[in-house]
Amino acid sequence: MAVKRNAALAFVFITVLIDVIGLGIIIPVLPKLIEHLIHGNISQASTWGGWLGFAYAGMQFVCSPILGNLSDKFGRRPILLIALLGLGIDYIFQAFAPSIAWLFVGRILAGMAGASFTTATAYIADISTPEKRAQNFGLVGAAFGLGFIIGPAIGGICSQWGTRVPFFVAAAFSLLNFVYGYFVLPESLLAENRRPFNWKRANPIGALLHLRKYPIISGLIIAFMLLYLGGQAVQCTWTYYTMLKFSWSEKMVGYSLAVVGILISIVQGGLIRVIVPKIGQRNAVFAGLILYTVGMALFGFATQGWMMFIILIPYCLGGIGGPAMQGIISNEVPANEQGELQGALTSLMNLSSIIGPLLMNNLFYWFTTANAPVYFPGMPFVVGAVFMFLSIFFAMPSLKKYHERSAPPSTNL
Repeated sequence: MAVKRNAALAFVFITVLIDVIGLGIIIPVLPKLIEHLIHGNISQASTWGGWLGFAYAGMQFVCSPILGNLSDKFGRRPILLIALLGLGIDYIFQAFAPSIAWLFVGRILAGMAGASFTTATAYIADISTPEKRAQNFGLVGAAFGLGFIIGPAIGGICSQWGTRVPFFVAAAFSLLNFVYGYFVLPESLLAENRRPFNWKRANPIGALLHLRKYPIISGLIIAFMLLYLGGQAVQCTWTYYTMLKFSWSEKMVGYSLAVVGILISIVQGGLIRVIVPKIGQRNAVFAGLILYTVGMALFGFATQGWMMFIILIPYCLGGIGGPAMQGIISNEVPANEQGELQGALTSLMNLSSIIGPLLMNNLFYWFTTANAPVYFPGMPFVVGAVFMFLSIFFAMPSLKKYHERSAPPSTNL
């Protein structure tokens, strides 16, 4: 059983890895492609980039709980394969986009197909024992990290042949992932753990309201949302910020994201398996949120490009918090609702991705134009740090309840 479980973890790790490589490939070139399509500058491109992120996340917000619930009925494998095939086709569509409007259509389709992460996390929940879930959820983070080592580096290199070439490469990776999954990926959800599809629970609002059944994790769910909302500062404005403030090229942005990927892989692929068992999931959540907050604030005040690389160390160490939080939440939900849970959590992430790009990209635009009250490109990072700081306080009550429930009973002699 342990051998089968480890093999299945390897399968899903590689599936997520290849998917993230495809996603990471297009990041370094997207600002320049938007600049070209709108005939504008980098500040104006950041605003359009925010709306593109809004469109992508909006569709994921709507579709993730639907696909999560479908995976609870039909199994993880078919839903995952459909999503991967759709994403590969969509990258090709985006590569040929002749205008910004067509690029919007492409991002909407990508959002609809972007359910592989939801299904992958449900897959991990299926095959993990409760005490191993936090570490195994860390594998998804490690796959993200390794994917962001390879993907942006490839995207930065491919950009020298044109801003559209990386989209074709991303399509090749996604379609390769589909083929790999078709022949190798086994089903993880046993027939007895499946349940009927319910539209009431499959819409994003219904999925989120259903989480009220588990009051012990309500504070963690809000903290989870705030954490990802704050993280949008990095995801949405890193490329624009470093290009404007430090004059980085697409290639340099690609290399910097590769460093991010290396650090995330080290933390979530290795350190989390040592740290979480030693300090416990509760303390790992606290430590992660504090490190995230400090790192995010420091990004906003960096004055030299090399500082960004140094600050990445505490920021990426904060990555121990997310999987620990997700592990606690997952342990409170029965086996036949893990797909629904992961769909709801993905909807929360997507809700943050709906709000985040509009907020962070427009903050960057407002504080980098000639009419800005204060010229401060780092404003999105400061706002992100505030959200992460608030997440600590929302997590406290749930973590206290979790600690009280999981602590061994005292013995009075």
